[in-house]
Amino acid sequence: MALPDTAPLLVGLLLLFHAFGAWAIVEVTMEDKVEVMAGETAQITCMFTTDEGLGGTTIQWFYVLPNKERQRIYNKEPMHEAAEQNTLFTHRISLNVNGTAAVLAIRDVGVRDNLEFICVIKTLTPEEAEGRTQLQVFKSPTFPTIEAVETGISVNEEAPSKIGSCRVKNGYPKPNITWYRNNMPLRNTPPEVVVTSSTTIESSGLFSVQSELTMKVKKEHKDAVFYCEVIYFVPGATKMTESQHINITVYYLPTEVNIWVESPKGKIKEGDTLELRCDNNGNYPSSITTIKHQNSEYSVENKTMVRTNVKRLDGGVYECTFEETDNFDEISGSTKVSVNYLESAVITPKDSIAVMEGEELKASCNALSSLQTSTTWFKNEKLVSKGNTLSVKSATLETAGMYKCVVTVPEMEGMKTSSTLQVNVKGSPQILGPDVQEVETYETTVNLTCSATGFPAPTIMWTTSDGKNLNALQTETEDGAQSVVTFKITSNVKVFCNASNDFGSKVVEFNIKTILNTTLTTITSMPTISTTTRSTTTISSDTVQTPTKSPNIKKESKGFVIAIIIIAIFLLAILGSVLYFLYKKGRICGRSGKQDFSKRKSSKDNIVVEMKSDNTEEAILLGVNGEKQQPNDQ
Repeated sequence: MALPDTAPLLVGLLLLFHAFGAWAIVEVTMEDKVEVMAGETAQITCMFTTDEGLGGTTIQWFYVLPNKERQRIYNKEPMHEAAEQNTLFTHRISLNVNGTAAVLAIRDVGVRDNLEFICVIKTLTPEEAEGRTQLQVFKSPTFPTIEAVETGISVNEEAPSKIGSCRVKNGYPKPNITWYRNNMPLRNTPPEVVVTSSTTIESSGLFSVQSELTMKVKKEHKDAVFYCEVIYFVPGATKMTESQHINITVYYLPTEVNIWVESPKGKIKEGDTLELRCDNNGNYPSSITTIKHQNSEYSVENKTMVRTNVKRLDGGVYECTFEETDNFDEISGSTKVSVNYLESAVITPKDSIAVMEGEELKASCNALSSLQTSTTWFKNEKLVSKGNTLSVKSATLETAGMYKCVVTVPEMEGMKTSSTLQVNVKGSPQILGPDVQEVETYETTVNLTCSATGFPAPTIMWTTSDGKNLNALQTETEDGAQSVVTFKITSNVKVFCNASNDFGSKVVEFNIKTILNTTLTTITSMPTISTTTRSTTTISSDTVQTPTKSPNIKKESKGFVIAIIIIAIFLLAILGSVLYFLYKKGRICGRSGKQDFSKRKSSKDNIVVEMKSDNTEEAILLGVNGEKQQPNDQ
C-alpha cells in the first residue's frame, strides 16, 4: 500500500523542515455571515492558501456552543474524512473541496442552526489557520390578524379605550408591529396612545408577536381607519405586510338637533297627514328623543312623528328634544308648522233670494282662508260670473234657478269649498211652448202635460171648451210647477192649461182632433157569401208634448190594433167557410143543396166580389180573374 511507503517520507520531510527552521504559511478567508431561508440548504465557503500544497492539509469544521466552546462536526485529513457522530449536523452536512475552497453544505436548515461556524486548516507543520462565518436563518411570519372591539366607544370615557389587537405568528427573527390610523403611524405616547406588545417563542424557536392598541377616542375618530403593519426580515432585505383595515363605533353627544317637515312637501292644508322628522349630529346610544307641541308630548319612532287629518290648531312650533340618560343632558331644536285652511263658503243672502222681474239681483259669496282665494258662480254647470259678487241688472224669469258658488285656493290643489243659492224671480207665470198646440190622435184617452215657470209657484188648472174642469196631478219643479191630466175623448175637443199666481196668469190651448176608422166590405156570390172586413188603422196613444216642458199627448204602440185586425180577418174566413158549407147543403136561401152547377159558366165567371163603401149605393162586380161584369150578368 502507498500509505506505509509515504509515511516515513512525510516524517522525514517534517524533520528536514524543522532542522532547517522552515515553517509553512497558511491563510484562511471566510464571509462574515451567510443568510438563508429556513428549509433551504446553506453553503459556507472556506477559502485557504498554503505553501505546502494540498497533500498534507487537514480541514476541520466546528460550530460555537452557547457556552463559547467548540463542537467539531466534520474532519477531513489527507487520507480520511467523515462527519462527527451524534451532533446536530451528523446527517445533514457534507464537504466539497475544490482546490483551495472547502464548502460546507448544511441541508434543511432551521432557526436552531443560527450559529457561528469555524473552518480550521492545518498543515504537516504545526502551523494552522481558521476562519469564522455566522449562519443567519430567516423565517417569514404568517399574515397578521387584527380584531376590533365589538362594542362602541364613548368619547366621554376618561381612560384610554381598547381599539383592537394585532397578532403575527411564527417568524424569525422576531417581527415588529406598528399601528396606523388613516395611514399615519401611531407611537406609544401615553396616555393618549398606548401600544402594548408581547412576544412568544414557540417550541420550534419561531417568534409570535401580539400588539394591543388603546387610546382616547374623539368624535373625529368615528370615520377613522385602523390597521397594523408587520415588518420582518429575509436574506438581504426587509419586508412589510399590512393587516385588514378596521373601523370603530364612536359614541358622541350631539351639538345640534334639527326638526323638519318630511311630508307633505310644500304648503300644508287641513286634512293632510303631517310627518315630522327629528335628527341630530350625535349618535349616543343611551338617549331619548321627544317632540313637544303646545304642552303636549309625542313619542318618536325611527326619528319620525306622524299626525293624521291635521287641523289649523295643529300648526305652531314643534320642539324636538334629545336627552342622554347617563348625565341627563338635553339639547333641542324647533320648527314652525303652518296649517292652511279654507272655511265653508257663505252666501249672502242665505239659501234663497226672491226678486221682482226687472229688478237688480245681488248676492255675495265669501270663504275665510289663510291664503288668497278665487270665487266663481255656476248655473246648470255653466260659468256665469267670476268674483265673490253675483250681480244681474234686470232679472227675468230665465234668471231664476239654482246658482252654485265655488271658492278655491289657486296655489294649493284640492282646497275647494262651495255653496248654493236658489234665485226666484217674482212675476207672471210663463208656459213653455206655443200658445196654441194642435194634437191629432187615434186613441180615446189622452195624456197632456203642462209645465209653467214663475214665482210664487203657479197653480195649474185644466178646463175644456165645453166648460168642464179636469182633475190633474200637480208637482212643483225647481222653477215653477208641472201638471199632467188624463181624460177620455169621443170627438174633437179643446183643452186649456191655465197657470196663475199672485202676479198674473197664462193660458195655453190644446186642439185635439180624433181620426176616424175606415171599413172594407167584401161580398162573395155564387154561392152568395157576404164577408165584411174592417180595415182598422193602427192607433197609438201618443203623448203630445210642447218643446221643453210643454204639454204632451202620450202615444201608444200600434201592435195591439194590428193583432186585433189579423184575428178578425181569421174569424171572418172561418165564418165564410161555414156559410159556404151550409149553402151547399141547401140550408141557406131555401136551396136544397142539390143544385146543378154544370149549366153555369166556369167558376171563374160565377164568383164575384161586391165592393161597397159607406157613402155610395153603387156596386162593382169583379170576376175572379179580375174582369168587370154588370149586375145583370149574374
